[in-house]
Amino acid sequence: MEIKNKIKESGIIQLDLNDFRSNKTLMGIDLSERLHKGLILKEKDFRIWLKEHDWKQYANRAVFIGCSVDAIIPTWAYMLITSKVLEYTEHVIVGKQTDLEKNLIKENIDSLDLSLFRDQRVIIKGCSEIASPEHAMSALVVLLQPVVKSIMYGEPCSTVPVFKKKKT
Repeated sequence: MEIKNKIKESGIIQLDLNDFRSNKTLMGIDLSERLHKGLILKEKDFRIWLKEHDWKQYANRAVFIGCSVDAIIPTWAYMLITSKVLEYTEHVIVGKQTDLEKNLIKENIDSLDLSLFRDQRVIIKGCSEIASPEHAMSALVVLLQPVVKSIMYGEPCSTVPVFKKKKT
């Protein structure tokens, strides 16, 4: 007796959130290391660091810029670092590592070819190893709902209906 894959035969498209993870290496710049006495950013010292820092290490990486301590950082400091990093990579954000991971996942979701999903039934798998899966799931719903027949959450053997296109 031949075993049939009923899910595959059903035409349901399964999306695994892990497939949207970025393969970029993530690097962070912590401005707390630039603070004078752990409190303030001195512009003169900061500008010296900007000139002497090895910016090439960020080549082809995804970079997040933040401060791990509670300090007031002037906006221009983030702008100057961003400008330097952009000489070597296109992925730079101000925030935490999880913010960067969410940003990269969203970019990958937004690059989906929507024509592949037109009037299809889609299952967004529930288990994943990504940062903030609810963020990715919501981004998929926003992107796919206008074009799909239905969206479900979970595994093919046990799904939760999320959206079903109304018949016209």
